[in-house]
Amino acid sequence: MPSAPPEGGAPLPSRPSNAAPDDPDAPAAHDTNRAGPPGRLDRLVAAWPRIDPVLFSVYAGACVLYAAVAFYGSMHRQTGGMWSAPLDDVFIHFDYARATARGYPFEWSEGNGFSSGNTSLSYPFILALGYLIGFRGLLLMQWAAIVACASTLGFLLVGGRILEPLGRWAKYLLPPVALSIGALDWSLFSGMENAFHLGVWALNALAALSLAGAAGEAGEAGEAAGRAAAPPRRIARLGYAAGLAGALLYATRPESVVCVAALSVYAALAVRRAYGARAALATLLRASVPGAIVCVAQALANRAFTGEWAASGAIAKLALNNPYMTAEEKWNTYEFLLTYVVARNTNHHFADALPWGWLVPALALLPLAFRRTRAIAALLWIHVVGWLALVALNGQVRWQNERYTMPAVAWLLLLAAMGLALLVARTAPGSEVHTAAERAPGTPEAPAGRWARLTAAARALGGRAPGRGALGGRGARVAWAARVALGLALAALFWVHQLPRMRDQIWFFGRASRNIRDQHLVAGKVLAELNVRRVLVGDAGALLYASDRPGLDLIGLGGYHDLPFARAGVHGLGASLELIERIAPEERPDVLAIYPTWWGELPAIFGQRIVGIPVVGNVICGGAEKVIYRADWSPLARGEGPASLRADERVVDELDVADLVSEREHDYTFPRPQAGFVVFSVLPDPRDPGRDRFDAGRIIPGGRSETARLRAPRAGGGRLVVRTAASRPAVIRAAADGRELGQLALRKSDGWTEASLDLPDDLPETFTLTLTSVEGEWADHHVWIVERAARLEARPLAGP
Repeated sequence: MPSAPPEGGAPLPSRPSNAAPDDPDAPAAHDTNRAGPPGRLDRLVAAWPRIDPVLFSVYAGACVLYAAVAFYGSMHRQTGGMWSAPLDDVFIHFDYARATARGYPFEWSEGNGFSSGNTSLSYPFILALGYLIGFRGLLLMQWAAIVACASTLGFLLVGGRILEPLGRWAKYLLPPVALSIGALDWSLFSGMENAFHLGVWALNALAALSLAGAAGEAGEAGEAAGRAAAPPRRIARLGYAAGLAGALLYATRPESVVCVAALSVYAALAVRRAYGARAALATLLRASVPGAIVCVAQALANRAFTGEWAASGAIAKLALNNPYMTAEEKWNTYEFLLTYVVARNTNHHFADALPWGWLVPALALLPLAFRRTRAIAALLWIHVVGWLALVALNGQVRWQNERYTMPAVAWLLLLAAMGLALLVARTAPGSEVHTAAERAPGTPEAPAGRWARLTAAARALGGRAPGRGALGGRGARVAWAARVALGLALAALFWVHQLPRMRDQIWFFGRASRNIRDQHLVAGKVLAELNVRRVLVGDAGALLYASDRPGLDLIGLGGYHDLPFARAGVHGLGASLELIERIAPEERPDVLAIYPTWWGELPAIFGQRIVGIPVVGNVICGGAEKVIYRADWSPLARGEGPASLRADERVVDELDVADLVSEREHDYTFPRPQAGFVVFSVLPDPRDPGRDRFDAGRIIPGGRSETARLRAPRAGGGRLVVRTAASRPAVIRAAADGRELGQLALRKSDGWTEASLDLPDDLPETFTLTLTSVEGEWADHHVWIVERAARLEARPLAGP
C-alpha cells in the first residue's frame, strides 16, 4: 500500500535512486517497495517538464495580446478603426522602410542619397519585409504591431528561462510584472523599435547565457574528473552566435554597446573558470568583435557618404556636439538629464504618488543580496545603469513619453520579478543548499538538478517532511506565509498606484494616435493633392509617408546627399539656409510644411501661406496648427562677389561664414564656447535695392577672434573685403599668419555693409587670416580675397 501522506497531503514520490541514505526528506526503502499506482500529483509532476514550456508560451502570449488589445483598442476607438501611431517618429521608420522596399536602402527620401538619420539600422529592414508582403500605407502599422507582439513574447520567453532556476513557477510572475508599467507598454506597442530591440536583446542574452551555462557544466565535469577539459566546438558555436546577435543588437540601437559588452564579459568569465584565460579571450572576441565591426562599418559609411563620422541623430541630439556650450554646461545638462530619467520613471511612470514607485527598484535590488542570483542580477543591473547613463547624453530623452529609457525599465522589471520570486519562494532565500546542479538563473541546468527540484517541490506540497521537528516545520511554514503575505501586499500596493497611470497611458496612446492622424496624415494627403515637387519639413515622418513626395528635413535627420544639415541645425537656422542655397534651384523644396512657431522668421520671409491643418485636443503634436506654405527662395544667391567689386577685379577666394561646407573647406574656426552664434539677415541688395539678398553669419564678440585659411592673390597685391549687417559701429583688426594687415572700420547701417583693406604683395600662396574685434561686437557674414584682373593674365585662376 502507498505510504500515508503526512498531515493529509498528497502521496510522497518514491525515493530517487541517488538519494542519500540519511536524507531526512527521503521515504524509507520499504515504502518504495510497497508503493502503489502513482497519484494525480505524481503524474502531474512527471508530466510537468513536457507541459510547462508550452503552457508558459501560451500564457506569456496571452498576456502580450491582452496588453496589445488594450492599447490598439484605444487607438481604434479614437481613430474610428483607422491605423495610426502615437508618434510622428514612427513614420520616419516607415519612410526608410518604404524606400528600402523600393530598392533605396538607408535613404529617408528616395533620391536624397544615403542618410544616417535613422538611429536603428535594422528595424527599417524588418518593416520593409512587411511592406513587401502587402502591408502598404497605414497597414504598415499593423505589421509593426505584429513585430512588437512577437518581439515582446521573445523577451518574455528568454526572461522566463532566466527566472526558471528559482523554480518552474517563478517565470509565471514575469509576464504580468513586465507588462505592468503603462509607459513601457506604450513604447512597446507604439511602432518604434523598442519592442524589436528587446526581442533582439533576448537572442543575444540567450546565446551568451547558454554559453555561460555550457562552460559551467563542462567545468564541473572537469573538476569531477580531476582535469581541465578542452573547450568543445559547442562553446565556439555559441560564441559566434552571441557575436552575431550582438551585432544585430547594436544595429538596432547603438546604446546597446553596453549590453553587448556586459553579456560578452559575463560569458567570457564563465569560460575562464572552466577552460582558462586563453579560451576566455577567444570567447570575448567572438562575442564582441561582430558588434564592433558593425560600429566601425557604420562610422565609415557615414564618413564616406555624409562627410561626418557620427550619425545625424547623434549630431542633432547630443549636447556633446553643441558648439556653443562650455564643458561645465554640458556636464550640468548631463547631470540634470540623468537625474531626470530616474526621477521621471520612479516618481511618475511607476506610480501615481510617492514613494510607491520605488517598490520596483527595491524589489529589483533583492536578487543582489543572495549568492544564487547575484551574478545574473549584477549583469542586469549593469544593463540598467549603463543604458540610463548613455541615453542621458541625449537631449531628447525627456520627450516622446521617455521612450529612450524604456529598455532599462524592461530589465528593471525582470529584476523585480526575480526579487518577487525570491520573496515568495517556499524555501527561504539563502537557506537552500547549493549543489553543482544549482546555478545562477539564466544558465542551463543539468537534468538531474531539474528533477531534484521537482521532487523537492513535490515533497514540499506533501506537507512537513518526515523526521523534521513539528515546531521547526510549523515555524518555517509561518515564515513562508509571512513572506507570501508581504509579497502580495507589495504587489497590491504597486498595482493600486500604477493602475491610474496605466489607464492614463492607454488613453494617451489613443489620443496621440488620433492627433497624428488628424494633423500629420491629413497634411500629407493635402501635399499629395497639391502634387508638390519637394517638401521642406521640420519633423520628418508622417508628412512624407502620407504624401509619398521627396522631402528635405530642416532638422537634418533625413539627410540630403553630403550636405551637413544635422550639424547645421545645431549651429542655427541661418546655417541650414546656407545649405539650401547650395542646392540647385530646381531641386529646392517648392513648399514648406512646418510649425511656424518653431522657425522664427523663416515662413514670413521665404513662404506664402496656402493652408493650415489644425489639431483638436493636442497631446503629442508640436503645435496646434501645421501650415503649408509656397516656398520663395529668390533671396538666396550663391557665388556672387562683393557689391564693391571693381570692374578690373576678380574673386580669388571666398569664405561664406555660417556655411558649414565653406567653413570646412577653409579650416574656419570661430571663438567658442558661448560665441560665434549664427544669425541671418535678408536685406536690400546694394547693387539692386529692389531685390533682397540673404546671408548668414556669426556674431564675434569684442576682443574675440576668428580664423580661416585663404588663398592669397596669385600675382601679388589685392584686397580683403568683408560683408556685415552692422547694427552698431565696430573696428576689426586683420592679420595674416600673425602679421598685422590693418584695420577694418565698420559703419552702422540698416543694410548690407562692406569694408576692405589692401593686401601686401608678398603674402604666401595660402595664409591664415585672423579677424579680431577690437571695438564692439560684429557679425561676420562673408569674406572675399579679390585681385585686379590685369594681374591674372599670366596665370589664369582655376576658380574659387
